[in-house]
Amino acid sequence: MNIAQNGRSNVYNASARAKARKASLIDQTRMRQLVQQGTESIGASIGEMGYRSEMDLYASRMSGADAVEAALFHNLDNELAEVLRFCQGKLKSLVAIYVERFDYDKAKTVLRAINGGASDDMIETQILPSENPRNSKWLAIVRSTEGLDEAVEAMSGTPWGRILAKLDGEASLEVMENALDMQYFADALSAVRKEEASPQLLNYLRMEIDHRNIINLFRSIRMGMTNEQRQDIIIPGGRINSSTMIQASGAETDQELIDILRKSNSFDDSGFDEARTESERLGSLDPFAELLSHHRHAVLRRFSHLSPVSAFPIIHYIEKKALEVRNLRLLVRGKAAGLPKEVLEAHIDY
Repeated sequence: MNIAQNGRSNVYNASARAKARKASLIDQTRMRQLVQQGTESIGASIGEMGYRSEMDLYASRMSGADAVEAALFHNLDNELAEVLRFCQGKLKSLVAIYVERFDYDKAKTVLRAINGGASDDMIETQILPSENPRNSKWLAIVRSTEGLDEAVEAMSGTPWGRILAKLDGEASLEVMENALDMQYFADALSAVRKEEASPQLLNYLRMEIDHRNIINLFRSIRMGMTNEQRQDIIIPGGRINSSTMIQASGAETDQELIDILRKSNSFDDSGFDEARTESERLGSLDPFAELLSHHRHAVLRRFSHLSPVSAFPIIHYIEKKALEVRNLRLLVRGKAAGLPKEVLEAHIDY
């Protein structure tokens, strides 16, 4: 976790800048217009909606969905760096707690690529393009390692490298990813509990832990994991008490899991019955994931309105920006795969 920043916070200025940036994001009307466009024209339209410089950067060697996806992630990296740049003092430390998760995500991307047998050239040209200077430290790891063990060793000195080095034996990719998730939230909770930190941010992080655990438990039911395996993947520190989570790890059906979670006052069960029905119809966890995503966005929006001069407007902007990138990536990849408009519209999260 980033070291706390000294000096005065510029919370008024930073909050105003974040709100202005959020206002410029693609709204529902324009996103629905993109859904209606064809595969050939959608890239150009996305470029005109704030991604032109990054699109031009990749146009010389990439095309179609690959070029758009690379531009989207590059743009997001640029935005994260810019947000941290205009935050100062304690405010920067609080925002950095949230931004740190994107480094953990890139660590997992590197591990997945190496585990999947991707060549150095494929990783550098497609997965973590070298045009993005913020990929350079990750590409250095890729170029200097062969296999997961060497990659873990190359990450020594980083928060993610330290936790991976503590794993026993030849840990699987799944075990590594679970360990990274646990380490991120452990560090985040520790940092946000420090003096002058935000109790609202602490509550939000604990809710995120609950949501991550709930999705993982739904997934574990489908994978037929043992009770012990399910308990091992539970991230500690959420608002739902540990005894309820341990009991939930023994659930054999979605309905049984929901019923156990309802025993906790910290579990908001609104929408779960409908999501369960839809999940059974589709054979997918997407309805649960979208429901929990909507819950988090509603909480962030409420905190931003209740605390307009705080870290929350900045964190809310980051989350909305990341959501925009996710929606556009889904849209472009879906168009390239020939998915119907109705399917794309159903999976876009506003």
